Amino acid sequence: MKIGIIREYKNPPDKRVVFSPKKCAEIVKIFPRIKFKVERSDIRCFSDHEYEKYGIELSENLSDCDVLIGVKEVPIEKLIADKKYFFFSHTIKKQPYNKKLLQEILNKNIDLFDHETIVDKSNNRLIGFGYYAGVIGVYNGFRAYGLKKRLFEMPKAIELNDRNHFNDLLKKLEIPNIKILLSGKGRVGRGAKEVLDFLRIKQVSVKDFIKINFHEPVYTNVDVLDYNYSNSIENSISNFYSYPEKFESTFSKFFPVTDIYFAGHYHNPNAPKLITNNNLKKKNFNIDVIADISCDINGPIACTIRPSTIENPIYGFHKTKLVECDFHNPNSIAVMAVDNLPCELPRDSSEIFGDMFLKYVIPSFFNDDKDDILKNSQITSNGQLTFRFKYLSDYISK
Repeated sequence: MKIGIIREYKNPPDKRVVFSPKKCAEIVKIFPRIKFKVERSDIRCFSDHEYEKYGIELSENLSDCDVLIGVKEVPIEKLIADKKYFFFSHTIKKQPYNKKLLQEILNKNIDLFDHETIVDKSNNRLIGFGYYAGVIGVYNGFRAYGLKKRLFEMPKAIELNDRNHFNDLLKKLEIPNIKILLSGKGRVGRGAKEVLDFLRIKQVSVKDFIKINFHEPVYTNVDVLDYNYSNSIENSISNFYSYPEKFESTFSKFFPVTDIYFAGHYHNPNAPKLITNNNLKKKNFNIDVIADISCDINGPIACTIRPSTIENPIYGFHKTKLVECDFHNPNSIAVMAVDNLPCELPRDSSEIFGDMFLKYVIPSFFNDDKDDILKNSQITSNGQLTFRFKYLSDYISK
Protein backbone atom coordinates (compact mmCIF):
# COMPACT_ATOMS: atom_id res chain seq x y z
CA MET A 1 0.00 0.00 0.00
CA LYS A 2 1.39 3.37 -1.01
CA ILE A 3 0.21 6.37 0.99
CA GLY A 4 0.68 9.85 -0.43
CA ILE A 5 0.95 12.88 1.84
CA ILE A 6 -0.64 15.82 0.08
CA ARG A 7 0.74 19.32 -0.01
CA GLU A 8 -1.69 21.79 1.61
CA TYR A 9 -2.92 24.23 -1.02
CA LYS A 10 -5.68 26.06 0.82
CA ASN A 11 -5.26 29.73 1.80
CA PRO A 12 -4.44 30.94 4.34
CA PRO A 13 -1.53 28.44 4.29
CA ASP A 14 -1.79 25.54 6.72
CA LYS A 15 1.56 24.19 7.90
CA ARG A 16 0.15 21.07 9.54
CA VAL A 17 0.48 17.53 8.22
CA VAL A 18 -1.10 14.23 9.22
CA PHE A 19 2.22 12.37 9.49
CA SER A 20 5.56 13.83 10.54
CA PRO A 21 8.76 12.29 9.10
CA LYS A 22 9.32 10.40 12.36
CA LYS A 23 5.74 9.10 12.36
CA CYS A 24 6.09 7.87 8.77
CA ALA A 25 9.17 5.87 9.77
CA GLU A 26 7.36 4.48 12.82
CA ILE A 27 4.37 3.37 10.73
CA VAL A 28 6.55 1.64 8.14
CA LYS A 29 8.32 -0.24 10.92
CA ILE A 30 5.00 -1.47 12.36
CA PHE A 31 3.32 -2.05 8.98
CA PRO A 32 6.07 -2.97 6.47
CA ARG A 33 3.53 -3.20 3.62
CA ILE A 34 3.09 0.57 3.75
CA LYS A 35 5.25 2.90 1.69
CA PHE A 36 5.02 6.68 1.92
CA LYS A 37 5.39 9.26 -0.80
CA VAL A 38 5.36 12.94 0.13
CA GLU A 39 4.35 15.78 -2.18
CA ARG A 40 7.00 18.48 -1.99
CA SER A 41 6.02 21.57 0.00
CA ASP A 42 7.73 24.79 1.00
CA ILE A 43 5.08 25.65 3.62
CA ARG A 44 4.83 22.42 5.62
CA CYS A 45 6.09 22.64 9.22
CA PHE A 46 8.39 19.68 8.50
CA SER A 47 10.77 20.41 5.64
CA ASP A 48 11.25 18.17 2.62
CA HIS A 49 14.78 17.55 3.87
CA GLU A 50 13.45 16.18 7.17
CA TYR A 51 11.44 13.57 5.25
CA GLU A 52 14.45 12.71 3.11
CA LYS A 53 16.52 12.09 6.25
CA TYR A 54 14.07 9.33 7.18
CA GLY A 55 14.28 7.83 3.69
CA ILE A 56 10.81 9.01 2.65
CA GLU A 57 10.32 9.51 -1.09
CA LEU A 58 9.49 13.05 -2.25
CA SER A 59 7.70 13.82 -5.49
CA GLU A 60 5.55 16.30 -7.39
CA ASN A 61 3.30 13.45 -8.56
CA LEU A 62 1.21 11.26 -6.25
CA SER A 63 -0.85 9.58 -8.99
CA ASP A 64 0.61 6.15 -8.22
CA CYS A 65 -0.50 6.24 -4.55
CA ASP A 66 -3.39 4.13 -3.30
CA VAL A 67 -4.42 6.48 -0.50
CA LEU A 68 -3.94 10.25 -0.38
CA ILE A 69 -3.98 11.99 3.00
CA GLY A 70 -4.12 15.71 3.80
CA VAL A 71 -5.46 18.08 6.42
CA LYS A 72 -7.62 20.74 4.73
CA GLU A 73 -9.81 20.49 1.63
CA VAL A 74 -8.07 19.55 -1.61
CA PRO A 75 -8.66 22.11 -4.38
CA ILE A 76 -10.99 20.75 -7.06
CA GLU A 77 -8.34 21.09 -9.76
CA LYS A 78 -5.90 19.00 -7.71
CA LEU A 79 -8.21 16.02 -7.18
CA ILE A 80 -7.05 12.76 -8.79
CA ALA A 81 -9.85 10.53 -10.06
CA ASP A 82 -10.46 7.00 -8.73
CA LYS A 83 -8.40 7.51 -5.56
CA LYS A 84 -9.06 7.17 -1.84
CA TYR A 85 -8.72 10.48 0.04
CA PHE A 86 -8.62 11.39 3.73
CA PHE A 87 -9.00 15.08 4.68
CA PHE A 88 -11.34 17.50 6.46
CA SER A 89 -13.87 18.10 3.68
CA HIS A 90 -16.17 20.42 5.65
CA THR A 91 -19.20 19.07 3.83
CA ILE A 92 -21.07 16.96 6.40
CA LYS A 93 -22.97 20.00 7.72
CA LYS A 94 -23.90 20.95 4.14
CA GLN A 95 -21.46 23.85 4.09
CA PRO A 96 -22.42 25.77 0.93
CA TYR A 97 -18.85 26.79 0.11
CA ASN A 98 -17.80 23.15 -0.41
CA LYS A 99 -20.81 21.83 -2.33
CA LYS A 100 -18.89 21.91 -5.63
CA LEU A 101 -16.02 20.04 -3.99
CA LEU A 102 -18.26 17.14 -2.97
CA GLN A 103 -19.95 17.14 -6.38
CA GLU A 104 -16.57 16.85 -8.10
CA ILE A 105 -15.46 14.09 -5.73
CA LEU A 106 -18.50 12.10 -6.84
CA ASN A 107 -17.89 12.94 -10.51
CA LYS A 108 -14.31 11.71 -10.25
CA ASN A 109 -15.32 8.46 -8.53
CA ILE A 110 -13.25 9.32 -5.47
CA ASP A 111 -13.68 7.47 -2.18
CA LEU A 112 -13.75 10.22 0.44
CA PHE A 113 -13.02 9.50 4.10
CA ASP A 114 -13.42 12.55 6.33
CA HIS A 115 -11.25 12.94 9.44
CA GLU A 116 -14.25 14.44 11.21
CA THR A 117 -16.33 11.29 10.65
CA ILE A 118 -13.78 8.81 12.04
CA VAL A 119 -15.72 7.48 15.02
CA ASP A 120 -15.96 4.40 17.23
CA LYS A 121 -19.00 2.14 17.45
CA SER A 122 -20.60 4.54 19.92
CA ASN A 123 -20.19 7.38 17.42
CA ASN A 124 -17.48 9.13 19.45
CA ARG A 125 -14.90 10.99 17.39
CA LEU A 126 -11.49 9.37 17.51
CA ILE A 127 -9.16 11.89 15.92
CA GLY A 128 -8.95 15.65 15.57
CA PHE A 129 -6.98 18.77 16.38
CA GLY A 130 -9.34 19.85 19.17
CA TYR A 131 -6.89 19.18 21.99
CA TYR A 132 -4.38 21.65 20.58
CA ALA A 133 -7.14 24.15 19.83
CA GLY A 134 -7.83 24.13 23.58
CA VAL A 135 -4.16 24.45 24.49
CA ILE A 136 -3.47 27.37 22.20
CA GLY A 137 -6.86 28.96 22.84
CA VAL A 138 -5.98 29.42 26.51
CA TYR A 139 -2.60 30.93 25.63
CA ASN A 140 -4.29 33.36 23.24
CA GLY A 141 -6.97 34.17 25.80
CA PHE A 142 -4.41 35.14 28.44
CA ARG A 143 -2.49 37.14 25.85
CA ALA A 144 -5.71 39.02 25.01
CA TYR A 145 -6.36 39.69 28.70
CA GLY A 146 -2.85 41.04 29.23
CA LEU A 147 -3.21 43.39 26.28
CA LYS A 148 -6.79 44.40 27.12
CA LYS A 149 -5.92 45.29 30.73
CA ARG A 150 -2.42 46.54 29.81
CA LEU A 151 -0.89 44.17 32.38
CA PHE A 152 1.57 42.13 30.35
CA GLU A 153 2.56 41.27 26.78
CA MET A 154 3.14 37.86 25.26
CA PRO A 155 4.34 36.95 21.77
CA LYS A 156 1.80 35.44 19.42
CA ALA A 157 1.65 31.67 19.63
CA ILE A 158 2.61 31.40 15.95
CA GLU A 159 5.97 32.96 16.84
CA LEU A 160 6.85 30.16 19.27
CA ASN A 161 9.16 27.31 18.33
CA ASP A 162 7.30 24.45 19.98
CA ARG A 163 5.43 23.33 23.09
CA ASN A 164 8.58 23.64 25.23
CA HIS A 165 8.93 27.30 24.27
CA PHE A 166 5.20 27.68 24.92
CA ASN A 167 5.55 26.21 28.43
CA ASP A 168 8.61 28.33 29.24
CA LEU A 169 6.66 31.51 28.53
CA LEU A 170 3.67 30.38 30.56
CA LYS A 171 5.88 29.68 33.57
CA LYS A 172 6.86 33.36 33.63
CA LEU A 173 3.27 34.56 33.49
CA GLU A 174 1.95 36.35 36.57
CA ILE A 175 -1.82 36.03 36.57
CA PRO A 176 -3.77 38.41 38.84
CA ASN A 177 -6.59 37.37 41.15
CA ILE A 178 -9.17 36.75 38.45
CA LYS A 179 -11.95 34.25 37.86
CA ILE A 180 -11.73 32.08 34.76
CA LEU A 181 -14.68 30.19 33.30
CA LEU A 182 -14.11 27.20 31.00
CA SER A 183 -17.01 25.45 29.25
CA GLY A 184 -16.60 22.03 27.69
CA LYS A 185 -15.13 18.73 28.81
CA GLY A 186 -14.37 17.16 25.46
CA ARG A 187 -11.09 17.19 23.56
CA VAL A 188 -10.99 21.01 23.40
CA GLY A 189 -11.90 21.39 27.05
CA ARG A 190 -9.26 18.88 28.12
CA GLY A 191 -6.56 20.76 26.22
CA ALA A 192 -7.63 24.05 27.79
CA LYS A 193 -7.82 22.55 31.28
CA GLU A 194 -4.34 21.09 30.92
CA VAL A 195 -2.89 24.59 30.45
CA LEU A 196 -4.84 26.01 33.39
CA ASP A 197 -3.56 23.17 35.58
CA PHE A 198 -0.03 23.63 34.25
CA LEU A 199 -0.27 27.24 35.47
CA ARG A 200 -1.35 25.88 38.88
CA ILE A 201 -4.54 27.89 38.82
CA LYS A 202 -6.86 26.57 41.49
CA GLN A 203 -9.97 24.75 40.28
CA VAL A 204 -13.12 25.43 42.31
CA SER A 205 -16.72 24.27 42.23
CA VAL A 206 -19.37 26.19 40.31
CA LYS A 207 -21.04 27.18 43.58
CA ASP A 208 -17.82 28.56 45.10
CA PHE A 209 -16.88 30.27 41.83
CA ILE A 210 -20.11 32.26 41.94
CA LYS A 211 -20.32 32.99 45.67
CA ILE A 212 -16.78 33.32 47.04
CA ASN A 213 -14.24 36.11 46.52
CA PHE A 214 -10.80 34.49 46.26
CA HIS A 215 -7.37 36.00 46.84
CA GLU A 216 -5.79 34.04 44.02
CA PRO A 217 -6.70 33.21 40.41
CA VAL A 218 -9.26 30.41 40.16
CA TYR A 219 -11.20 28.60 37.45
CA THR A 220 -14.22 26.37 37.14
CA ASN A 221 -14.88 23.90 34.33
CA VAL A 222 -18.58 23.68 33.50
CA ASP A 223 -20.66 21.15 31.59
CA VAL A 224 -24.06 21.66 29.95
CA LEU A 225 -26.16 21.08 33.08
CA ASP A 226 -24.17 23.74 34.92
CA TYR A 227 -25.67 26.42 32.68
CA ASN A 228 -28.91 24.96 31.32
CA TYR A 229 -32.12 23.98 33.10
CA SER A 230 -35.45 22.48 32.12
CA ASN A 231 -38.79 22.78 33.88
CA SER A 232 -40.46 20.27 31.56
CA ILE A 233 -38.18 17.20 31.49
CA GLU A 234 -35.58 15.57 33.70
CA ASN A 235 -32.35 17.52 33.86
CA SER A 236 -29.97 14.93 32.47
CA ILE A 237 -27.14 15.20 29.97
CA SER A 238 -28.82 12.70 27.66
CA ASN A 239 -32.04 14.73 27.69
CA PHE A 240 -30.14 17.93 26.97
CA TYR A 241 -28.47 16.45 23.91
CA SER A 242 -31.73 14.83 22.74
CA TYR A 243 -34.07 17.75 23.47
CA PRO A 244 -31.97 20.94 23.77
CA GLU A 245 -34.98 23.07 22.81
CA LYS A 246 -36.68 22.09 26.10
CA PHE A 247 -33.95 23.77 28.16
CA GLU A 248 -33.34 27.38 29.19
CA SER A 249 -29.96 29.00 29.73
CA THR A 250 -28.81 29.86 33.25
CA PHE A 251 -25.47 31.15 31.98
CA SER A 252 -26.23 34.68 33.21
CA LYS A 253 -25.23 33.70 36.75
CA PHE A 254 -21.61 33.79 35.58
CA PHE A 255 -21.71 37.31 34.08
CA PRO A 256 -20.99 39.33 37.25
CA VAL A 257 -18.12 37.16 38.52
CA THR A 258 -16.17 36.08 35.42
CA ASP A 259 -13.11 37.91 34.04
CA ILE A 260 -12.11 35.54 31.23
CA TYR A 261 -14.39 33.05 29.53
CA PHE A 262 -12.91 30.17 27.51
CA ALA A 263 -15.62 28.65 25.29
CA GLY A 264 -14.54 25.11 24.44
CA HIS A 265 -17.85 23.27 24.20
CA TYR A 266 -19.87 21.89 21.31
CA HIS A 267 -23.07 23.86 20.77
CA ASN A 268 -26.23 22.43 19.26
CA PRO A 269 -27.97 25.13 17.18
CA ASN A 270 -31.25 24.22 18.91
CA ALA A 271 -29.78 24.75 22.38
CA PRO A 272 -30.29 28.04 24.26
CA LYS A 273 -27.95 30.92 23.51
CA LEU A 274 -25.37 31.59 26.21
CA ILE A 275 -24.66 35.29 25.70
CA THR A 276 -27.16 37.46 23.83
CA ASN A 277 -26.93 41.09 22.78
CA ASN A 278 -29.35 41.96 25.57
CA ASN A 279 -27.06 40.23 28.06
CA LEU A 280 -24.11 42.30 26.88
CA LYS A 281 -25.98 45.54 27.59
CA LYS A 282 -26.62 44.64 31.24
CA LYS A 283 -24.59 46.53 33.86
CA ASN A 284 -23.62 43.31 35.60
CA PHE A 285 -21.92 41.89 32.51
CA ASN A 286 -18.29 42.05 33.65
CA ILE A 287 -16.48 39.60 31.35
CA ASP A 288 -13.44 41.35 29.87
CA VAL A 289 -12.20 38.63 27.49
CA ILE A 290 -14.02 35.88 25.63
CA ALA A 291 -11.75 33.32 23.99
CA ASP A 292 -14.21 31.51 21.73
CA ILE A 293 -12.13 28.45 20.98
CA SER A 294 -15.08 26.71 19.33
CA CYS A 295 -15.58 29.81 17.14
CA ASP A 296 -19.27 29.44 16.38
CA ILE A 297 -20.19 32.42 14.22
CA ASN A 298 -23.72 33.69 14.89
CA GLY A 299 -23.91 30.92 17.45
CA PRO A 300 -24.29 30.84 21.25
CA ILE A 301 -22.11 33.90 21.93
CA ALA A 302 -23.42 37.12 20.39
CA CYS A 303 -20.10 38.95 20.28
CA THR A 304 -18.45 36.24 18.16
CA ILE A 305 -19.41 37.97 14.95
CA ARG A 306 -16.55 36.72 12.78
CA PRO A 307 -13.45 34.55 12.97
CA SER A 308 -10.26 36.36 13.88
CA THR A 309 -6.95 35.46 12.28
CA ILE A 310 -3.60 34.21 13.46
CA GLU A 311 -2.11 37.54 12.35
CA ASN A 312 -4.81 39.58 14.14
CA PRO A 313 -6.32 37.27 16.74
CA ILE A 314 -8.23 39.85 18.83
CA TYR A 315 -11.06 42.21 18.02
CA GLY A 316 -13.33 44.27 20.23
CA PHE A 317 -17.12 44.19 20.49
CA HIS A 318 -18.89 47.21 21.97
CA LYS A 319 -21.30 46.12 24.70
CA THR A 320 -23.91 48.84 24.11
CA LYS A 321 -23.46 49.78 20.45
CA LEU A 322 -23.16 46.08 19.55
CA VAL A 323 -20.60 46.67 16.82
CA GLU A 324 -16.97 45.73 16.34
CA CYS A 325 -14.53 48.21 17.84
CA ASP A 326 -11.03 48.58 19.25
CA PHE A 327 -10.67 45.96 21.97
CA HIS A 328 -8.99 48.57 24.23
CA ASN A 329 -12.24 50.52 24.35
CA PRO A 330 -13.40 50.46 28.01
CA ASN A 331 -16.92 49.49 26.90
CA SER A 332 -15.74 46.59 24.80
CA ILE A 333 -15.18 42.88 25.24
CA ALA A 334 -11.93 41.53 23.78
CA VAL A 335 -12.86 38.60 21.54
CA MET A 336 -10.36 35.94 20.48
CA ALA A 337 -11.99 33.73 17.85
CA VAL A 338 -9.23 32.23 15.72
CA ASP A 339 -10.81 29.33 13.84
CA ASN A 340 -7.58 27.46 13.02
CA LEU A 341 -5.79 27.56 16.38
CA PRO A 342 -3.79 24.30 15.98
CA CYS A 343 -1.94 25.94 13.08
CA GLU A 344 -0.10 28.05 15.67
CA LEU A 345 1.91 25.09 16.99
CA PRO A 346 1.88 23.03 13.81
CA ARG A 347 4.69 20.59 14.60
CA ASP A 348 3.27 19.61 17.97
CA SER A 349 -0.34 19.38 16.80
CA SER A 350 0.74 17.33 13.76
CA GLU A 351 2.57 14.84 15.98
CA ILE A 352 -0.50 14.36 18.19
CA PHE A 353 -2.78 13.95 15.17
CA GLY A 354 -0.44 11.38 13.65
CA ASP A 355 -0.45 9.40 16.89
CA MET A 356 -4.24 9.20 16.79
CA PHE A 357 -4.36 8.27 13.10
CA LEU A 358 -1.82 5.50 13.65
CA LYS A 359 -3.71 4.15 16.65
CA TYR A 360 -7.24 4.23 15.24
CA VAL A 361 -7.12 4.24 11.44
CA ILE A 362 -4.01 2.55 10.03
CA PRO A 363 -4.78 -0.87 11.58
CA SER A 364 -8.15 -0.86 9.81
CA PHE A 365 -6.39 -1.23 6.47
CA PHE A 366 -5.04 -4.61 7.57
CA ASN A 367 -7.66 -6.09 9.93
CA ASP A 368 -10.61 -6.12 7.53
CA ASP A 369 -11.88 -2.96 9.21
CA LYS A 370 -13.18 -5.05 12.11
CA ASP A 371 -14.24 -1.93 14.06
CA ASP A 372 -15.95 -0.28 11.06
CA ILE A 373 -13.60 2.69 11.25
CA LEU A 374 -13.32 2.98 7.48
CA LYS A 375 -16.93 2.04 6.82
CA ASN A 376 -18.32 4.72 9.13
CA SER A 377 -16.01 7.49 7.94
CA GLN A 378 -16.52 6.91 4.21
CA ILE A 379 -18.73 9.58 2.66
CA THR A 380 -18.54 8.53 -1.02
CA SER A 381 -18.06 5.23 -2.84
CA ASN A 382 -18.37 4.31 -6.52
CA GLY A 383 -19.61 7.77 -7.41
CA GLN A 384 -22.40 7.68 -4.82
CA LEU A 385 -22.98 8.83 -1.27
CA THR A 386 -22.67 6.00 1.23
CA PHE A 387 -25.74 5.00 3.25
CA ARG A 388 -24.56 6.87 6.35
CA PHE A 389 -24.34 10.14 4.38
CA LYS A 390 -27.38 9.86 2.12
CA TYR A 391 -28.78 12.88 3.98
CA LEU A 392 -26.40 15.00 1.84
CA SER A 393 -28.32 14.11 -1.34
CA ASP A 394 -30.34 17.32 -1.44
CA TYR A 395 -27.18 19.32 -0.65
CA ILE A 396 -25.32 18.09 -3.73
CA SER A 397 -28.35 18.17 -6.02
CA LYS A 398 -29.25 21.82 -5.48
